[in-house]
Amino acid sequence: MARSSSPAKGPLPKQRRLLRTRRSPKRATALSLPGTEVFFAAAEHLVQQDAVTAPAPGHITASDETLAVHAGEKLRKNGMADTDSIATPIVSGTTHWFKNSDDLIAFKEGRRHSFEYGRYGNPTVSVLEEKISALERAEATLVTSSGMNAIVATLLALVPPGGHVVTTTDCYSEARAFIRERLSKMGIRSTFIDLNDIETLKAVLDQGDVTLFYTDSPTNPHLKCIDIKLVAELCHLKGTLVCIDSTLASPINQKPLTLGADIVVHSATKYIAGHHDVIAGCISGSQELIKTIRAWHQDLGGAISPDAAYMIIRGLKTMALRVEAQTRTSLRMARLLENHPKIEHVYYPGLKSSPWHHVAKSQMTGFGGIVSFEVASDLHGVMRFIDALEIPFIATSLGGCESLVQQPAVMSFWGQSDEEKAKNGIKDNLVRFSFGIEKFEDLRDDILQALEKI
Repeated sequence: MARSSSPAKGPLPKQRRLLRTRRSPKRATALSLPGTEVFFAAAEHLVQQDAVTAPAPGHITASDETLAVHAGEKLRKNGMADTDSIATPIVSGTTHWFKNSDDLIAFKEGRRHSFEYGRYGNPTVSVLEEKISALERAEATLVTSSGMNAIVATLLALVPPGGHVVTTTDCYSEARAFIRERLSKMGIRSTFIDLNDIETLKAVLDQGDVTLFYTDSPTNPHLKCIDIKLVAELCHLKGTLVCIDSTLASPINQKPLTLGADIVVHSATKYIAGHHDVIAGCISGSQELIKTIRAWHQDLGGAISPDAAYMIIRGLKTMALRVEAQTRTSLRMARLLENHPKIEHVYYPGLKSSPWHHVAKSQMTGFGGIVSFEVASDLHGVMRFIDALEIPFIATSLGGCESLVQQPAVMSFWGQSDEEKAKNGIKDNLVRFSFGIEKFEDLRDDILQALEKI
């Protein structure tokens, strides 16, 4: 089960009232029951203990569960103002007006917090950005129109012509293609290394010209995990920035910035929004880096709509609950499948048998909601297994309430050569299962009955 990461301090406007047990003379009969006096004595002791240990007003720490609900709203820095609505309003206006020229100048000089034009910023989007910043322990966040837009904006903003990007052979396939095919036309060099090949990384860094290291952790679909802390230490010694795509972990299970990364990106479409109904991305890091990326992002025009931002804000409020349920189900299912006679191999960092378990355990509080596994069958046998499943949808994407299943050889590599599939570690019998929030027993029974069809 996923546990929340270490809490970040966030002042609450009001301190909670302490609940105390009270003895009513009308309940004398109840109090005379055996053991009742012991119960109330213990309860009174706990209440007194709570009163002693309760933090002073303004010093209450907020967990991920609380931040997901209140950060950017009730717990705000620059959240929505002039409203007493519990739900963040959708500000759909594309442009904002100023009272007079002095008001405009105050805004331009940073003495007044406001907004100017929708592509530069929006009150609803700002609430979402502050909420994600709180969860990632970041100084600032930029929300974009898609996860790919977040990746592209980051690479273009931080890697100049003549720069050098080092990435891994397991990073997101579309990011990999952009780095190899697009950045090369801009005079930017790229080096691809195996995710676990630290010695090669050291050798490349020793060249002294690496601008940015970028990778996913965990990776898709094999769920490999890189040692973020180690990589960050090695890169920073050589003046190299570190960007981690943490989409498959979610901010609940992993916080790359606390491990030394400079930038963390997500496809917010996945666990952050969590309902398969909105496309977005996000980039979190220092104020300085996000300011640089935001300038490029404004030129690229990848602004998210206020309506989409509102849907993500609403989805975020249940992210901790969703991710904990998905992680719990995935770990139980991975253990079950690992011992099933029709399963050849299970990929899940939460398993002790995983070569990535020790790394994942050191930097994640939960191991995510995806389990990949190889079925003891061929391409068409696995198709029969997938077609026999009744609960999950056959679909791409991940992280939503509904379980999704796919056969990468069909979904992502259909028509490609055996050499290309082998280069990416894709076997015909590989299945990627993104678990939703359905009951574990229902998913278990569905998978077991489908395995009987092969």
